[in-house]
Amino acid sequence: MTSSIQGCKQLGSHEGVDQIHSVTYGNSVARKKISTTVYITPEQDAALKQLHARTRVPVAEYIRQGIDMVLDKYKDHLPGQVDLFRE
Repeated sequence: MTSSIQGCKQLGSHEGVDQIHSVTYGNSVARKKISTTVYITPEQDAALKQLHARTRVPVAEYIRQGIDMVLDKYKDHLPGQVDLFRE
C-alpha cells in the first residue's frame, strides 16, 4: 500500500497536493494526516494499484474516501449525533 507521504512524493507538484503531505481531491479539504496500518486483501491491493496507475490518485486517498463513506453510513451510531426530530 502506498502511504499518503509516498503518494505526495511521487506526484511532486501535481495539482491538489501540497508539500505538507496533505492531499485534496474533489471536495476534500486538505488536512494533516496521521499514519495507521490497514490490512487489505491481495485483490483489494491489486485493484487499488490499478486504479492509482490510471488516475494517479494515491491509494491512501481512496482508502480515506472509503472510510468517509462508512462513517457517513453509520453516523447515527456515533456519539454526539443527535437527531432533533426523533421521537
